[in-house]
Amino acid sequence: MQWLLDRFATAPDQAAFVHEGETVAYGQAVEIINGFSDTLAREGVRAGEKVAVLADYAPAVVCLILALAQAGAIVIPLSRAAVVEEDGALAISGCDWFVEFDPEGRQAAFKRRRIVVDHALVSELVAAGRPGLILFSSGSSGAPKAILHDFDRIADKFRKARTATRAIPFLMIDHFGGVNTVLGITSSLGTVVTVADRSVAAVCEAIARNRVELLPATPSFLTLMLASGLHRKLDLSSLKRITYGTEVMAQSTLDRLRAAFPGVELQQTYGLSEVGVLRSQSRPDGSLWVRVGGEGFETRVVDDVLWIRSQYAMLGYLNAPSNFDADGWFNTQDRVEVEGDYIKILGRVSDIINVGGQKVYPAEVEDVILGLDNILDVAVIGEAHALLGQIVVAKVALQTPEPADDLKRRIRLACRASLAAYKAPAKVLISQESFHTARQKKIRRA
Repeated sequence: MQWLLDRFATAPDQAAFVHEGETVAYGQAVEIINGFSDTLAREGVRAGEKVAVLADYAPAVVCLILALAQAGAIVIPLSRAAVVEEDGALAISGCDWFVEFDPEGRQAAFKRRRIVVDHALVSELVAAGRPGLILFSSGSSGAPKAILHDFDRIADKFRKARTATRAIPFLMIDHFGGVNTVLGITSSLGTVVTVADRSVAAVCEAIARNRVELLPATPSFLTLMLASGLHRKLDLSSLKRITYGTEVMAQSTLDRLRAAFPGVELQQTYGLSEVGVLRSQSRPDGSLWVRVGGEGFETRVVDDVLWIRSQYAMLGYLNAPSNFDADGWFNTQDRVEVEGDYIKILGRVSDIINVGGQKVYPAEVEDVILGLDNILDVAVIGEAHALLGQIVVAKVALQTPEPADDLKRRIRLACRASLAAYKAPAKVLISQESFHTARQKKIRRA
């Protein structure tokens, strides 16, 4: 990690972070990292020890994580909206130290917290003198898995500096995409603009106030942003690029996004905590076809499912068998279509709804419904059925109240006009509940 700190030192006056209206330059960031290195030595934190860090993005939080990596520790970032409860996470990973930041991310309290859990993979990493990173999967298709990475290997992907940009790290600090975003921004001496509140209003206001150039977000967030109309009320003209990933984008949402931001590059991204984030290039025709790969990554499609081999792959799960085959290929469980060098992601195997032996991808039904008037958001799920195995159910959020019978009729007519009859929702439910996790990713369960 020393190479990254050396790069910081080459731009001491350049803005590294904007946090709650205050700017921290790269020279100051180096001082904060060095200060934390002294603190770690004073507290007695040793190389190979597991250190849980409970916080959200803030300059000091990022600097502590870099200081821990520099010291050879195993970092376990946790957020207050974590996908797994703190005690449950640490019972899986183990812990030697617990560091909690105040809500503003300014003050860190170090506490000895010994939870002994032995893992052969961690022992091998420590024996090699390498820093580690433990993240937890969302658990959307089962119990959360603890994922172990070599921190240096993740960072090495960014040794080649790219164009500096001002960006909001939208995905949380306990998410691989969040770590990837921060390393990508800072390794190119860009500016990280933090947001404590990831609501549409707070993010849009932060873009306008701080002249943010890059917004990495989820399709669910972008759907809500377009529905809010805030992109028309606030000055978001600084945006040069919007990236979207972690779930399937609806073509109707992408079309509206292109219309709302005609001068902005829209880029689909693809990555998994297990293999890293691949370089991607969206097809320039405004479709959902994307080319993924890049240096350090190989891809192949087997039985319509995407497989990836990565130089930046995890070392393994701490509480589950590996999903890599003997040759190092990882089954992503994402079904895709292939057209030349491009793929179109249809959805996770676990999300497929089986109606009488016919496959239904929730995203294709959601795409049709999102194109209708008065629809704020929709989540399509499968419900058990005695004769068909499953039926399609659409949970819908409305912009303004509408008679349920009228809504159901509109949705069924639109779906039957665009899709096979078995894909049309057998049930339509009007819901006031959020369809999204704290990470702004769609929840598809009953």
